[in-house]
Amino acid sequence: MAQSYKLRLEISRWDPDRSKGWVQGYEIEAGGILRFTDVFRKINEELDPTLAWNSSCEHAQCGTCSVLINGRAMLACELLVENAVAQFGTTRFKISPIGVAPVVRDLVVDLEHAYERVHRSKPYVIKRVENPLKGGEYRVSPRTLDRYVEATRCINCFCCAAVCISSNKGFLGPNAMLASIVRMMDPREGEKKERLKLLYSERGLYRCHTSKGCSHVCPKGIDVAHFLALAKQGDFQGGRPAERR
Repeated sequence: MAQSYKLRLEISRWDPDRSKGWVQGYEIEAGGILRFTDVFRKINEELDPTLAWNSSCEHAQCGTCSVLINGRAMLACELLVENAVAQFGTTRFKISPIGVAPVVRDLVVDLEHAYERVHRSKPYVIKRVENPLKGGEYRVSPRTLDRYVEATRCINCFCCAAVCISSNKGFLGPNAMLASIVRMMDPREGEKKERLKLLYSERGLYRCHTSKGCSHVCPKGIDVAHFLALAKQGDFQGGRPAERR
């Protein structure tokens, strides 16, 4: 039988109707294999139906459930209770919203506002290079794709932006930069000049302090700092981060 834990959760609350914020404590027993989204749901069902939090897929693919747990940006749907106890060495957890956008209520932030930075990076092919295979699919060789496929796993959970020491100083953020770097490395992208102008703008790469917090917290294991470092050097043909490990 899976072990149960008596948890003490201190959760940041925010009521927009009263413009009031406070920290509310909850004590609840939870099984070790429950995820923190399950714990939040358990609080709603057993203790407090007013606690607001965010999630969608609950399979670590949409990034909407990002929160700060004991100061670390994490996906609540991915963190098991037993793993959290082992990782932090405690059954007491301080939980707050990620600070990348205004708080809507409790643990819910305005993701539309957060995505404005990503949209500025134009995370799509602006001008497609003419396909050499007329009327066929655009083929990218495995060797070419291998250089940057790791970066395409980004789900824009904003965990990297939440811990970035530069994000509150005009920096568009690690995930926004990564979105544009991916397209710079994409052989289908024909509009390189516009991307370079963005990457080396006042809100671009030179705002990055290379703290490497982005790589440390990425739930997809992307070495974000490596890709940003390559771009700082103007190297968009760089080798795979896996070769460095």
